[in-house]
Amino acid sequence: MRTYSDSAQLQSALRGFRHNGQTVAFVPTMGNLHEGHLALVRKARQICDVVVVSIFVNPLQFGPNEDLDAYPRTLAADKEKLFSEGTQVLYSPDVYDIYPEGMHAQTIVHVPELGDTLCGSSRPGHFDGVTTVVSKLFNIVQPDVAVFGEKDFQQLSIIRKMVRDLCLPIDIIGVSTCRDEDGLAKSSRNGYLTFEQRRIAPVLNQTLNCCREAIACGFDNFLQLESHARMKLLQAGFEPDYFTICDARTLRPVTEDTEEVAILAAARLGATRLIDNVKLSLNPVTDWGMLAGGH
Repeated sequence: MRTYSDSAQLQSALRGFRHNGQTVAFVPTMGNLHEGHLALVRKARQICDVVVVSIFVNPLQFGPNEDLDAYPRTLAADKEKLFSEGTQVLYSPDVYDIYPEGMHAQTIVHVPELGDTLCGSSRPGHFDGVTTVVSKLFNIVQPDVAVFGEKDFQQLSIIRKMVRDLCLPIDIIGVSTCRDEDGLAKSSRNGYLTFEQRRIAPVLNQTLNCCREAIACGFDNFLQLESHARMKLLQAGFEPDYFTICDARTLRPVTEDTEEVAILAAARLGATRLIDNVKLSLNPVTDWGMLAGGH
């Protein structure tokens, strides 16, 4: 595995791969890698010849009340995990390499509407920081494909829209959320949970699944479902930020044209903010095999 901190050296190496006709997949991360990240790397390896992973703790996406300095940095352990997964290239720049003129002088990439709701409302400027750094990383790496996890469903939706709007020639691939056996979505933030909080944490996913099951059974009073879910989270010890049922494509309220519903939640458990989501198709594909008498 080759490791680069300088963008010019990275680009020179990637030109060599492309000259040999090899395709490039990109997995941007902030490090402190867990099984969820490694699932993205495995998906990238299936799609392309060369996998590039970036590790960069992006200060631009941290708010004034979010402790950037406390974010776990585990570069040595991360390198071992990436090497064991067959990653060919690691890009680990410093802040100056990404923001040579400082963050205050940096051009900002803003995705309207999608980036202004849900996590965008409770974390002002967060998604501007994400889209700005991702667009810079895309321009540095120039991948054929970029792979993201579906756990950050709003972020994935925003990046897809940014790529469409800016006509970037990159395929965005989403990978299903990686979970612990009890359903808790794997996240670097889970390490902040106390033993008791970790015991409670799976209630978030359980609540999402209960809501999905109710909709699948025909219950369509979404406001009542959202209210009931927030109450369930409060009773379990969470401080809900939001719990919303929306169109999976637009993140707007469900309409008669909605084909897939996304149920999105964010809630604090102590000082730790957890997010999760589930989806439900409103037009399930007919099982023709069963109709034809298949088994």
